[in-house]
This record gives sequence, C-alpha cells and structure tokens, in this order.
Amino acid sequence: MAEHKQRSGPPRSRSGQPRTGQPRTGQPRTGQPRTGQPPAARSRAGRPRTDPARRAAYDVLRAVADRDAYANLLLPALLSERGLTGRDAAFATELTYGTLRGRGTYDAILAACSDRDELDPPVRDVLRLGAHQLLATRVGSHAAVATSVDLAKDVCGPRPSGFVNAVLRRVATRDLDAWMQVVAPDRSRDPSGYLAVRHSYPRWIVDAFRDALGPAAAVETEDALAAGNVRPEVVLALSPASVPGPADPPAPDAAGTLPDGERTRWSPYGYRLARGDPAPLVASGQAAVQDEASQLAALALTRIGLDPRTGDDQLWLDLCAGPGGKARLLSGLAAARGARLVASDIHPHRARRVLDVLRRAGGGTSAVLAADGRQVPWPPGTFDRVLADVPCSGLGSLRRRPEARWRKTPADVAELAGLQRELLNAAIDSVRPGGVVAYVTCSPHLAETRDVVTAVAQSRDDITILDAPAVLPEVPALRSPDPKSPKSPESPRFAQFWPHRHGTDAIFLALLRRG
Repeated sequence: MAEHKQRSGPPRSRSGQPRTGQPRTGQPRTGQPRTGQPPAARSRAGRPRTDPARRAAYDVLRAVADRDAYANLLLPALLSERGLTGRDAAFATELTYGTLRGRGTYDAILAACSDRDELDPPVRDVLRLGAHQLLATRVGSHAAVATSVDLAKDVCGPRPSGFVNAVLRRVATRDLDAWMQVVAPDRSRDPSGYLAVRHSYPRWIVDAFRDALGPAAAVETEDALAAGNVRPEVVLALSPASVPGPADPPAPDAAGTLPDGERTRWSPYGYRLARGDPAPLVASGQAAVQDEASQLAALALTRIGLDPRTGDDQLWLDLCAGPGGKARLLSGLAAARGARLVASDIHPHRARRVLDVLRRAGGGTSAVLAADGRQVPWPPGTFDRVLADVPCSGLGSLRRRPEARWRKTPADVAELAGLQRELLNAAIDSVRPGGVVAYVTCSPHLAETRDVVTAVAQSRDDITILDAPAVLPEVPALRSPDPKSPKSPESPRFAQFWPHRHGTDAIFLALLRRG
C-alpha cells in the first residue's frame, strides 16, 4: 500500500520538517489494469510502471487540458471506474487538485530548472505532478522523482524520462520558500507579480481581487488568494421542512442519523460535514451540497418585506436555475409561505436537472421550464420575487474548480458582463412593481458585480438598490466598498462574501426593489 500522506490547502514549505521514510508508491502493482484504464506502456514484466493513483491524476490533468474537462466531475467518475478507494482515492484527489491549484507556481519553478523553452504537454503534466509531490506533500524525494520517471515512460515513452529525472532532481534541491526567493518577482517592486507566483494565480485575477477588496486590499489580498487554494469543506443545505429550531439538533436522515458534522454559522439550513458520505442524503432529497453563502443569498431574497397594497406574495422566479441548488431551497421556502416557484434555465438538460432536484426534495408545486432568460415567455410583472443567479466567471469558487483560473481571461469577463446586464434587466422586467430582485454572482470581479448593477440601475427609473448587508445582519464584514469612492452611499449596499472572511465562496449579492 502506498504511503499517501498529503497536506491540505495550497502548496506549503517543508522547511525544517524531516521526511518520514520512503513511500512504496513507486513500486508497480501486480495484476492487470482495471477495466476502463487507458492503455499504457508496459514494463518488461508486462505490467504498467505507474501506480493507479498517479495515473488517474495524470489522466484527469490531460483531460482538463485537452478536452476542457471539469476535474470535479471527471475525477470521481474515473476513481469509481478504476476501483480506486480509500488512501489511493485520497492520494489521486490530492495530486489532481493540488497540481491544478499550484500550476502557476510549479511552472515558474520548472522553468528555472529546465533549459527548454517549450515542453510537450504530456511531459509538462508529468513534471507538474512531480513538483507537487516534492514541494507540497510528504512523499519522499526519491519516490517522487522515481515514480514521475515511471509515469513519463508509461505515457510519453522512454526518451523523455532522462529529462524528467534531471528536472525534478533540480526541483528537489530546494523547498517551496527557497524557490520563491529564486523565481518570484520582488514583492516590494511588483506586489501583484509576487502574489501571482507565490499563490499560483494569473496576474489579472490578483489585480481583480485587489480592486474588489478596495481599502482592505493592502491587508487582505494575500489572505483572499491563499484562501482560494484551501480545499473547501462539504456543506449541505438541509430541506427547510426538516430543519428544527436553532437550539435543536438537525433532523436525522432516513437511517436515523446525520453524518458527523455541525450546523453552519449563519444559514439555518446549512450543515458542515466533518466526515462521511453525503450521497444518501442527497439521493433521498433531504439535503443538497450547497455552499453557505449560496444558501444565504437565496435566503436574503425571501427576507425582504413586500407591501401587500402593491400585490400578493405568491409567485417566485429563479431565472437561471441550473443546476438547481438555490431553486431547491427557494422552492421549500416558497411552499412554507403558500407561494410557488417557477425555475427556468436556457439549457434543456440543466432544466431537467433542476426538475430532478426539485422532485427529490418534494417540490410538488414548483414548475420548471427551459427558456432564454433574455426572451422570457411570461408577461412583464408576473412575479413577486425574482432570483437572477447569472452566469459568471466563477472566480469566487476557485477552491472547488481550480482549473478555472487558467481558463478564464479578462475578455471572458467583459463578454459575460453584457449578458449579465441583459439578464438583470429581464429579471427586473419580470417582477411586479413593489417586488424584489436578487442579483447574484459567484465572482467578486467588479465588472461582474458592482458595475453591472450600477449600470442597470442608472439606465432605469424604476429601481431602488436595497441594503443587502442589512438583510443579513448576522454575517459580519459583508459590505462591499467602492474602491474609487469608499464613502459612496450606493456601493456599500452590496454584499460580498469572501473565503478568507467567511469560509465560503466569494458570492456577490445585490437586492433591488422595482418601483
């Protein structure tokens, strides 16, 4: 059995920490590859050289690069297909996500250790996996290098193996902190460049986080970047119908008990797992995996009072509902008030997924349809409450999708901003006078958050921006200042969650009332 010890979170220095023996991960396993394993080069004994955990991690990295695959979707399926469980599955997971998170840092170090300007993509991914083991895990240096050489032979052939061996031996001569002194720009002269290399982000994302933090940027930018590299905990949203009072324990599942965990700090429906498998609860409809900030954004929409003289509170809309997490929570809250939720998504397959989620949760009164949120099939002013959880860059959920930081560009953000303005306008048109709209993104980028809301509000005369942080008074440090005008009376009305402040995704929330 391999010695699969790893550290959670971003790459960390091993300075002063002795290694704990030589892992046996480099030894070839007996038997033939599991069903579904891609063909690999064979040793003279006819067996693959690479152990299944490292090969699984490598295959995910290649799929992410070649096919724009999502690691969080592909890896669990691949582990199941190849029968990897326990420590092997945990090691493959650490290698995959750790290498994706640390890619920028590792590439800078590998460039300093190589005399080649260009690397073949398969060789590059083998080197990244090796660098992660050397700089951020407790795998011994000899095992990390030897198993990487074996992997290179399996996936690239014998010729690159000497190059891989030489480069990784150079990497092994320093720990992470020492390499930062060599490859990172001087922090005093180029703070963004330093943080980009140290915490493995494109420079433009570092600058975007700095802008969004405003006056707090000098103190908090590095904390925000570091928190985006920490493996997130599993948080569930329990069914509103099954949640007892705040002093009571959460309701049990069908087997009579919840997995080990505790209630989240602020959402009355949130439950943070300490261990255990949430799949039975999710399959039964009693819970869904959902970040606490995502739950609170949906909850905030329901807390705004509506004047009964301007209409009833009977029909709610989730305009961009896929994959269904917020729709599930809103459906339960609407049913408790005698209201009904309509969930819409432009993609039929996502709409079907929302329907499945609502059915499992018992959302019998809710309706789901596939429709373009910019060209809606209902008359204006149909709904009392509208959630516009718009498509975004996903920069607020990099803890969960580390590869996204390498896929997105500033041009993508600019393109999304146009779509976001259209969807927010459609959401406002869909709500009745006196009704409320929640605009939500999983991104702190100002072009997707403050700039979208203020541009739409300034183009209309029927909108009031409400005080979103005041609707969630239990959550501290939510106010989002305007970096260009910290004393602006409008911008602090926006709420911005941060992983380093709240332990959540970086969700943005604006609440608007139609006049």
